[in-house]
Amino acid sequence: MPQRTYRYLDFITAAFVAVLLISNVASTKIVSLGPLSFDGGTLLFPLAYIFGDILTEVYGYARSRRVIWTGFFWLVAAAVVFAVVDWLPPAADWPNQDAFSAILGQTPRIVAASLLAYFAGEFANSFVLAKMKVATEGRWLWTRTIGSTLVGEGIDTVVFVVVAFYGVLPNELLWAVLVSNYVFKVGVEVVFTPVTYRVVAFLKRAEREDYYDVDTNFNPFAVGANRRS
Repeated sequence: MPQRTYRYLDFITAAFVAVLLISNVASTKIVSLGPLSFDGGTLLFPLAYIFGDILTEVYGYARSRRVIWTGFFWLVAAAVVFAVVDWLPPAADWPNQDAFSAILGQTPRIVAASLLAYFAGEFANSFVLAKMKVATEGRWLWTRTIGSTLVGEGIDTVVFVVVAFYGVLPNELLWAVLVSNYVFKVGVEVVFTPVTYRVVAFLKRAEREDYYDVDTNFNPFAVGANRRS
């Protein structure tokens, strides 16, 4: 893949990673909003998929893949740091160890659920959008952003909720969290579609880029590779 300098790619990458880290911490609390019940990270996490849509639509799957792996690395780093800090004995006069453990001392199950869901959902989202862009010849952006989200968020939500909470939450609450998460996330994507249109149009003009993944290597592990070998 030819090396190019982009004005805004680093900002989008930083925002993407920030959304992931904040959402991961916020997900430790289950909240209620009207008839919906979902983990707190759901309030912000849909933005990660919007950023993923923008990255793939403008810069292509290969660059999006690098950003996804960047996010994955920092999720792992955050989980390791939280685990180490939780494991270290607190200072004798520090009274908040139990509170820290409850919020940031995440269990291996929650960490595994988060990482598996992120990996599967983000790559599915990017893959579907890239394929749909070629199939539609760049028309009807809304079909790609919403269609890819339906797939990516669906995979992400099912994997995370089942791996993290199956057998922990009552089945009725588990199902409520799963459905609420999915409906809320897809709803955010739909509501933000006009904003996504504006951001994509701005970036395509500013970056002079509108990548089509016609001959792309879609292997998620082929970081640095662009075309099929």
